[in-house]
Amino acid sequence: MTKKKWLVGVAVLALIGVAVLARGYWGSDGATRTARPPARDVPVEVATAERKRVPVRLDALGSVTPMASVAIKARLETTITGVHFRDGAVVNQGDLLFTLDCRQIEADMKRVQAVIDGAQASLEQSQRDVERYSELVSRNATPIVTLNNAQTSVNVSRATAESNRAQLENLKVQLGFCAIRAPISGRISMANVKVGNFVRQADTAAMATINQIAPVYVSFSVPQKVLPDIRQAIAAETATVEAVVPGETKRASGQVAMIENTVDPATGMVMIRASMPNTDELLWPGTLVTAEMTLRVEDAVVVPASAVQISQTGNFVFVVKDGVAKVQPVKVVRQAVGQAVISEGLSGGETVVTDGQLLLAEGTRVNPRTGKTAAGS
Repeated sequence: MTKKKWLVGVAVLALIGVAVLARGYWGSDGATRTARPPARDVPVEVATAERKRVPVRLDALGSVTPMASVAIKARLETTITGVHFRDGAVVNQGDLLFTLDCRQIEADMKRVQAVIDGAQASLEQSQRDVERYSELVSRNATPIVTLNNAQTSVNVSRATAESNRAQLENLKVQLGFCAIRAPISGRISMANVKVGNFVRQADTAAMATINQIAPVYVSFSVPQKVLPDIRQAIAAETATVEAVVPGETKRASGQVAMIENTVDPATGMVMIRASMPNTDELLWPGTLVTAEMTLRVEDAVVVPASAVQISQTGNFVFVVKDGVAKVQPVKVVRQAVGQAVISEGLSGGETVVTDGQLLLAEGTRVNPRTGKTAAGS
């Protein structure tokens, strides 16, 4: 019995010792102290919200159209005798492009000229007869009907000469059609006809086409809701347009030339046309481009677009202050060139998180470092 009590006492003492030793590893709430590691700062990339002057822009898909485009066609039914340009070359107004066979017109001109010469001779003879018969009639030496006939002959000869002179002028105009010259300056297409081809005025296909390259138009459509802002910018002479060609680093600049006088009721879009000098021929007719229209420049707060997060309640950013991340609701008015323009929520100078937001919550301690997406970079 004494031995049994002694064993029980030893067991109780052992349990007390275990409890005392365990107190150093377990808290009063039952949580393991050694299992709770010290709080670590979450590494994040940050940038500074900047207040600066930023352009108010509209982006739209546009196309390049020539200011002038002329399809060269024949105005005679004849044969081509010469092609005087290189396919795709730049031509100037008045340059000779094609020559046509004009021998028939030249022959007709000679024939009509001969008729004119004969009519002129008859006219001179009739005028002499009128003078002679007038003198004889005054002396009652010939009947007056003879004088009247001579006067009629004068009128007929004069009319014949005038009619054939008009016909000769028409032939001269047609002769001019035998030498086809460039009506405008620009870049010509390939020749669709060659020497020896027969051409007619009724042909539907053009012999060649000239497109004016400098300047050119860039046409694009914008929603009708921005039309008042565009009209105000044009009135203030602050509206400019830049055209970006896919795959090209250079940009073409120009001015708004016109706004279409109606809004398309089916789409709610309105056509804008900008004039581009295009002296370097960066823009090619028919090219699809991105048109960036700058309406004005205004002061605003900008942050990298990667800093803006979206939740069910709206946009927000994480603002870092004293090493702690805090949620800050913001209002984004637009995004451009990797930056978000903030109208509400930031005043400029705040440090915002641009990378690492998935590990953050309200009050999370962070280890910030400057990222590559800093505002204004």
